Amino acid sequence: FQKHEFFVDMTCEGCSNAVTRVLNRLGGVNFEIDLPNKKVYIDSELSIDTLLETLKKTGKNASYLGEKSAQ
Repeated sequence: FQKHEFFVDMTCEGCSNAVTRVLNRLGGVNFEIDLPNKKVYIDSELSIDTLLETLKKTGKNASYLGEKSAQ
């Protein structure tokens, strides 16, 4: 899987919980939320557009930052 890096304007646990909810509903994604840096890292075969649309369902400003190299 490519690991994608997204910016999501999260300010609190509630925001990150909303992100967790929409991504879990989507299914087929592994993700990690970096709340202090307002980043979400997603492993998925889904398109970037699909992932971005899903993140925007939280009502937060979201944008795609690029691929994250696997460590």
